[in-house]
Amino acid sequence: MEFRFRVHRYDPDVDVTPRYQVYAVDAEGDMTVLDCLHRIKWYQDGTLTFRRSCRSAICGSCGMLINGRNRLACNTRVLDLEEPEISISPLPGFPILRDLVVDWDPFFAKDAAMKPYLINDTPPPEKERRQSPAEYNQIDNATLCIQCGCCSSACPVVWNNGEYFGPAALTRAYRFIYDSRDTATKERLAIAGSEEGSWRCHTIFNCTSDCPKGVLNTQNIQTLKRKVMLQNLGFGGTRIVFEFPQPESDADTSSNARNADSAGHRTH
Repeated sequence: MEFRFRVHRYDPDVDVTPRYQVYAVDAEGDMTVLDCLHRIKWYQDGTLTFRRSCRSAICGSCGMLINGRNRLACNTRVLDLEEPEISISPLPGFPILRDLVVDWDPFFAKDAAMKPYLINDTPPPEKERRQSPAEYNQIDNATLCIQCGCCSSACPVVWNNGEYFGPAALTRAYRFIYDSRDTATKERLAIAGSEEGSWRCHTIFNCTSDCPKGVLNTQNIQTLKRKVMLQNLGFGGTRIVFEFPQPESDADTSSNARNADSAGHRTH
């Protein structure tokens, strides 16, 4: 089946403004958008530039805006898009270097600010630093992040505020703050709770819906807000449980209502 690929093109040495070029590609079976881009580059236009590496949704290199949504080109099947024409653009919110290639330096600088590595100042044990399954479950989802940038690229706050750390960096902070083996919680909370940290999140949920790995970025950021707030209040970031009176059951409610009705209509 033939598909039309409308691909963003921009060569800073030639083009004043970006343009789009259309290519026709025969795609069948399980062919992905990345497979079709390879066919275009190898057989139609060798000047087309894009990033890719693992082809297994692990490296995060091939994040692109595909039919209006941030996706990984390597695991987006052409037939699943159910459209005869497929539009491909670079990730929004990033400076464009050429065609589908964006500048990652600001993105990874924000990630580095979160100190994305285990910090533990206690003496090392004889073997590994152990972690229970329950402790790991707290960070399990966050460890799925592959730094593809789809979440930060989908965030309107990132589009308008280049200083905002963004959901990818804040999820990285969450991953280590809630790691039971890490001891740099206060240091990272100070960064996550800064002016351009978690409080800039407007809970739009674009970062969660556009994550190709299912990382709950928005929820992670809200958890960071809660921990930062409790830390600032002097509770050490611990969880506070408030007890509220339990609502009456339907049977008790009906009984009380009947009693009240009887009290208001006494027989003489």
